[in-house]
Amino acid sequence: MIMNMVQAINSALSQEMERDPSVVLLGEDIGKDGGVFRVTEGLYQKFGDQRVIDTPLAESGIVGTSIGMALYGMRPVGEIQFDGFVFPAIDQLINHAARIRNRTRGRFSVPLTLRVPFSGGIRALEHHSDSPETYFVHAPGLKVVVPSGPYEAKGLLISSIRDPDPVVFMEPKRIYRAIKEEVPEEEYTIPIGEAKIVQAGGDVTVITYGAMLKTVREAISTLNDKYSIELIDLRTLSPLDTDSIISSVQKTGRCVIVNEAAKTLGMAAEIIARINEKALLNLEAPVERVTGYDTIMPLPKTEHYYLPNPDRIRQGIEKVMGF
Repeated sequence: MIMNMVQAINSALSQEMERDPSVVLLGEDIGKDGGVFRVTEGLYQKFGDQRVIDTPLAESGIVGTSIGMALYGMRPVGEIQFDGFVFPAIDQLINHAARIRNRTRGRFSVPLTLRVPFSGGIRALEHHSDSPETYFVHAPGLKVVVPSGPYEAKGLLISSIRDPDPVVFMEPKRIYRAIKEEVPEEEYTIPIGEAKIVQAGGDVTVITYGAMLKTVREAISTLNDKYSIELIDLRTLSPLDTDSIISSVQKTGRCVIVNEAAKTLGMAAEIIARINEKALLNLEAPVERVTGYDTIMPLPKTEHYYLPNPDRIRQGIEKVMGF
């Protein structure tokens, strides 16, 4: 069935709720209104207010309540309306959800999934278009998943809900309805921690994730006749599929990494460090990163100056190929 990402996520939530009565949803306006982006539309009517719970405007409360539910055997799926609103919940996520397995020496786990619409490109207001993924990647005990399209979104979300540990599931809002793909109607899973080789190649490795995959594909469409480009969609940022990255870079000898978040301490920086540790002598050129800038995103009309675009990505590829 052809679906966009909103429909794919809704399908995953509905099927998991049908399959497992311990799965409950909670968040601001997710019930009767179906959420700001209508991702949970119809689920309140289908499952009722005991399983699709409209919460107060209190992100710390959403996550704290979810932790308690998870400890008592439920599988809560919380929603944060926009990326910038997640920070009040960081105390609960990092100091509690991420640590309880270790704190109890394995006696308890927190099967919590937190859905976070994130990143820019929709000309929204401040606190509505940021990319805070590395805050969570830096926290031991949290898994961080970022789908790049409808097919990945459904399979990765089902895996996240079934995972025994807390997962921050970050949904690129720019592509909620911008991509349509064939998505199986039946349930399926995509393993957490495995990157996807979107396109095989031998000249240069291009690594990205989330909404940037669509932009990268546009960028390399005009270079595929010139270079043999290997394109990797990370899909999971923590745990990171280092083996796939290193294997590709050892083959190509060149690498470009694209992430929307600010440059300093972004995912590209960590990936470069791992390449330097394990594949430095295979490199034919320094690794290039194409990222956002170390500034607050200029919203709303000028955000396109901040976001990596096809021209900047092509320049990055030409730079490493011409070294």
